[in-house]
Amino acid sequence: MGAVQLILGLIAVAVSLVAWSMFVRTILRMVKVVQLGQPDPTRNGPFVPRMKTLITEFAAHTRMNKFRHVGWAHWLVMWGFLIGSAALFEAYGEVFVPTWGWPVLDHWNLWHLLMELLGVATIIGGVALVIIRQRNHPRRADRQSRFQGSNFWQAYFVEAVVIFEGIGILGVRAGKAALGAHELPTWAAFVSNPLGEILPASPNLVSALAFIKLMGAMVWVYVVAKYMTMGVAWHRFSAFFNIYFKREADGGVALGALKPMMSDGKPLDFEEADPEKDVFGAGKVEDFTWKGWLDFTTCTECGRCQSQCPAWNTGKPLSPKLVITQLRDHAYAKAPYLLAGGKKDMMGEEIGLTGDNPHAGIDVLALAEAERPLIGGVDELGVIDPEVLWSCTTCGACVEQCPVDIEHVDHIVDMRRYQVLIESNFPSELGGMFKNLENKGNPWGQNAKDRLAWTEELDFEVPVFEGELSDDTEYLFWVGCAGAFEDRAKKTTRAVAELLHTADVKYVVLGSEETCTGDPARRAGNEFLFQMLAQQNVEVINTVFEGREAGKRKVVVTCAHCFNTLANEYPQLGGKYEVVHHTQLLNKLVRERRLVPVAKVAEDVTYHDPCYLGRHNKVYEAPRELVGASGAKLREMPRHEERSMCCGAGGARMWMEERIGKRINLDRVDEALGTAPSKIATGCPFCRVMLTDGVTARQADGAAGEHVEVVDVAQLLLAAVKRGQTEPADTPTDEVGTGTPLPDEDKSPTAGN
Repeated sequence: MGAVQLILGLIAVAVSLVAWSMFVRTILRMVKVVQLGQPDPTRNGPFVPRMKTLITEFAAHTRMNKFRHVGWAHWLVMWGFLIGSAALFEAYGEVFVPTWGWPVLDHWNLWHLLMELLGVATIIGGVALVIIRQRNHPRRADRQSRFQGSNFWQAYFVEAVVIFEGIGILGVRAGKAALGAHELPTWAAFVSNPLGEILPASPNLVSALAFIKLMGAMVWVYVVAKYMTMGVAWHRFSAFFNIYFKREADGGVALGALKPMMSDGKPLDFEEADPEKDVFGAGKVEDFTWKGWLDFTTCTECGRCQSQCPAWNTGKPLSPKLVITQLRDHAYAKAPYLLAGGKKDMMGEEIGLTGDNPHAGIDVLALAEAERPLIGGVDELGVIDPEVLWSCTTCGACVEQCPVDIEHVDHIVDMRRYQVLIESNFPSELGGMFKNLENKGNPWGQNAKDRLAWTEELDFEVPVFEGELSDDTEYLFWVGCAGAFEDRAKKTTRAVAELLHTADVKYVVLGSEETCTGDPARRAGNEFLFQMLAQQNVEVINTVFEGREAGKRKVVVTCAHCFNTLANEYPQLGGKYEVVHHTQLLNKLVRERRLVPVAKVAEDVTYHDPCYLGRHNKVYEAPRELVGASGAKLREMPRHEERSMCCGAGGARMWMEERIGKRINLDRVDEALGTAPSKIATGCPFCRVMLTDGVTARQADGAAGEHVEVVDVAQLLLAAVKRGQTEPADTPTDEVGTGTPLPDEDKSPTAGN
């Protein structure tokens, strides 16, 4: 060991002690900060399926590879970081002893090949990520860039260090090759051996290269330790925990059912709840669970959620990414106040900090952050603007695409819950909808006695439940509010009834006993109203199925929202049924030859995936098979199946006017018209309403032919079964608003980076 080695080694150790101590201290503080969130015992197990999901997602990059042109580069960088850490710590020995290597491993040629590959792969992956980021820079793509709003210096810093460390791995290995530290075959050192031939054989050079590599890493450690909100770096550690603790232990993402309202780790009981003590949604950042705080910490700012968001892509202020990063920045800025015991009551009065000088020792910036409302406009210095909060359609595209399993929709709905239940602060249009649901049991405010009006045009009698279910009745046909009252949806209801009648499927409807499932109330944040409607329905349905074993409690629905609520959310309230969507049942009947299409629908059809049927419940094939069974030619839109674009009706947006940007339904209709269809098919009445209004608007301005029609897939099948009998085209009932059209976006499945 020479003087150079001793000096460089001691400097490396001294710098490392400072950097690593800061890093460990930051981790400990981060854990304390995350623990500020509400308890959530639902994340504790089971261990085996959660660990299986974790291993699968990070090792195979199953979620990262949803953007395949990026997944491979990130996969290289990830393994370069994980396994390449061995090369980093090896450098501590190489600074002091240039020929040093890991015991045992240093004598294996395969180990050297792995290190060689990691060095090359890390450089290639890092450069690829930089290029991708540059090609999708906001200065070129504006809102179409998923990186708009992301922190660029942090991303470039991390990517620069990645490339630097890859070069450092190969540089040290080349220096050792020049020194003759190892006699490695070319296949195990295909880069470092050739480089070593042009480098001088110098122990000092190896030590210097190892020192430079170490200092590059220590700069990274120091900077990351200084910035707890640097998600692009911290996700390398927190993502493992965020994936493991995701909502669904079986690996599913946080779609389908909404997370129940929780307070202190327990489901909230409205009969016993106390607003002074219990948490009603999220009115303050500390009302989110610790998993929510972990979500905020883990966001990488990659913007995949933003690129898929229908609100963002039509000029609305909502970006799922920016919601998470704004919550993160607010949470960590407020954390010193909360860690000191700070707490405010519902009136905003301080009740946590006491004494003569309660604010002593607390950062003034943290005290200022504690005064900010979670939801509020610019004048109120709110963390999240109300326009952002209420722009969400809860379509789930953000959750579906997030590579680190952030649960955006649950967090947005939790904030809505507080605004509705505690603040009574929500868009004025929702007030009428809530009143109609409470008084009339449907969002349109129609009378319950009219729920069977759709049957009047049928030439057969629709069986209505009258107190006892006969043994041969197989299904309860849940008509839904739209299917009973909305003129366009009635056509779907009649078509399904006719097909079930033709196939001799025994079913009953509830008629006036049916009421809204509560979906729009729950997505709008009115959990109390949802509970009221849902409990009423569960009681009625359980009465219908009284005496029947679980496997024979079958419900068929035509509405994707009713389908999701009955199947996924009613079990939370004791309503466990076998729920099928009408496209699934009709497809089964076609396969069983109980329904036989006899005349092809010789038309070009494009199919729109309803969010709550497709993305939330993974029903993609049945409706498409029905389109094929009808004889129509299917033309897929660029965004389909799990990347389908929302129609704009979800999240109670059906009852809210769009005043900002381009209307979502127009954007979706424009994409549908791009396939040159004669019919646009769907499997949800809300989608049908929105798409019909969009088509009508485009027909009015000459962008769509008068022959283009929006139909349900059941109507296509009925036309084929009944030898082409058709119904009159839909006519819009809603006024079509105007918006500011945006430039066409790249809607290819791999758009962005």
